Amino acid sequence: MDVEATPARLSQEIVAAKAMLERSAERHDFRPDALAADGSYGTGPFLAWLLKRDIAPHVPVLDRKGQSKGKIEQAHFDYDSDADTFTCPEGAILRLRSVDEKKRIKRYLPDRSDCAECPIKKACTDAPQRSVVRHMDEDARQIARDLAKTPAYVVSRRRRKKVEMLFAHLKRHLGLTRLRLRGLSGATEEFTLAATAQNLKRLAKTIPI
Repeated sequence: MDVEATPARLSQEIVAAKAMLERSAERHDFRPDALAADGSYGTGPFLAWLLKRDIAPHVPVLDRKGQSKGKIEQAHFDYDSDADTFTCPEGAILRLRSVDEKKRIKRYLPDRSDCAECPIKKACTDAPQRSVVRHMDEDARQIARDLAKTPAYVVSRRRRKKVEMLFAHLKRHLGLTRLRLRGLSGATEEFTLAATAQNLKRLAKTIPI
């Protein structure tokens, strides 16, 4: 459907995906109902971006909640969406203390006295207070997690493997193992020519002899 060359940085993959989706909608009136991709695309902002365009994100959520360094995991803290607070296993309330717009996270902390007097503090944190973060796009992240349990998600993941095979075909059969032209413009030209050749080869196979 499209080709987009970017610098060799992981963050640029999402930039390329957005550009191709918008271009495909404009040029071909192609607006997919769902998008399958690997976990590097599972950031909250991108998942929210897809949902705003009615595209179901069949993408693993990029999640680090389990990285608790042996302490009580965040999953044991109950979130109250109405009050926008967390409740710890011992019943202390963690209230919103700060918002980081750049990282798109909100940080919640209890009162210092709650942690100081807590009987399980050593199992919870080594800091004076236990902090918990919530992504500003957490609702979109949760929708993606729920979609991962659906049959449609399984189908998308299976079909995605066929797309990955096309990349291997470009390298093995069309010699796209390294770029010969410099700069993004040169890379774009090479990618476009290779993809065009690949599409022509696939179209030729559909013509009965």
